[in-house]
Amino acid sequence: MKAFVYRGPGRSGVEDRPRPEIEGPGDAIVKMVKTTLCGTDLHILKGDVATCAPGRILGHEGIGTIAALGPAVSTFHEGDRVLISCISSCGTCGYCRRGMYSHCTTGGWILGNEIDGTQAEYVRIPHAETSLYPIPKGADEEAMVMLSDILPTGFECGVLNGKVAPGARLAIVGAGPIGLAALLTAQLYSPAEIIMIDLDDNRLAMARTFGATQTVNSTDGKAAAAVKALTGGLGVDTAIEAVGIGATFQLCQDIVSPGGVIANIGVHGEKVDLHLEKLWSQNITITTRLVDAVTTPMLLKTMQSGKIDPTRLITHHFTFDHILDAYETFANAARTKALKVIITA
Repeated sequence: MKAFVYRGPGRSGVEDRPRPEIEGPGDAIVKMVKTTLCGTDLHILKGDVATCAPGRILGHEGIGTIAALGPAVSTFHEGDRVLISCISSCGTCGYCRRGMYSHCTTGGWILGNEIDGTQAEYVRIPHAETSLYPIPKGADEEAMVMLSDILPTGFECGVLNGKVAPGARLAIVGAGPIGLAALLTAQLYSPAEIIMIDLDDNRLAMARTFGATQTVNSTDGKAAAAVKALTGGLGVDTAIEAVGIGATFQLCQDIVSPGGVIANIGVHGEKVDLHLEKLWSQNITITTRLVDAVTTPMLLKTMQSGKIDPTRLITHHFTFDHILDAYETFANAARTKALKVIITA
């Protein structure tokens, strides 16, 4: 089968690989139908994710059709159309029982990281019964791809960890796909103000169409002052970091109000500064999280009800034969205006 393979920092390509086989009784083999690219894939390609070794097939998102099942799987059948969660969970270990699927002792974020992932013709899914979801009849399959990772990540790591509440002032630093996913799902909690901050005017314009009440271009280095001006000098109740670099984490520290929350989503490949000399007395909460995808069933119902339309995040379509073009487009989003790309088998 064809697969997109990480070969080491700055090196990748499409290779012929053997089709995966059942290795454990709870496994499923899924024939991929649609997948996508994630900012985390770009971090891997740069060498920022030490757990991902050269030779790994990338990808942790997508939908497909079950091609084979291990003998312990009883809730799915061959031919079923399924959503693949970015997080594999056994459902029984101590972390899973606490809802921390991302730290499952035999799962977690392993697809496209510690085991081969979804950017291939077939993928092996461990713990299939608790890591796959049936796709409802008539569901928009491209919207379903957004439920693999980006929507629950924005919601859990940003909105829930950030304690977004009705009437709150919220700032999201980074108007890329994950920041926009946080923007979409934050509106379920009716914050009074949502300020989007980015360097890219195109993404800020899109954020306004997604529901941002204010936007700030941070190119001039004066974003903190702009946010303070918009909030009467108070700052925001929740600052969501959705980029993963030192400057954006610093900006969150500069704009959060006393008693507020900094919710980190971004994948940080380098150290950042934490200014406790300023924050120690301010009753600030700082949260970190790897998505658990525990909210996927709820988000699926919310999407089906029409309260959220994640297809608005999709800007480009490719076939798997053009996955290199997809990566080029996604990695150069400032030029291509790409958000999420859909790759069809």
